[in-house]
Amino acid sequence: MNKWTELLVGMILLVGAVLVGWASWAYSWTIAGRFDLNFLHAAWIVLKGGIWWFVVMLGLLFILLGISDLKE
Repeated sequence: MNKWTELLVGMILLVGAVLVGWASWAYSWTIAGRFDLNFLHAAWIVLKGGIWWFVVMLGLLFILLGISDLKE
């Protein structure tokens, strides 16, 4: 991947994950009126918390790869 593309994708994923986490906490997100989608409180719910942490770590990985490519 291009170093600038890695940085851009990483920033989009990281900011997107933070915005989704905030929006799910600030507003009531439900599926069929029964299942709450509060991603900030999802640490104890493995599936939702795992998806959120995967996207955040993937964003950080792309940022670190882009920074290391900038040195070259």
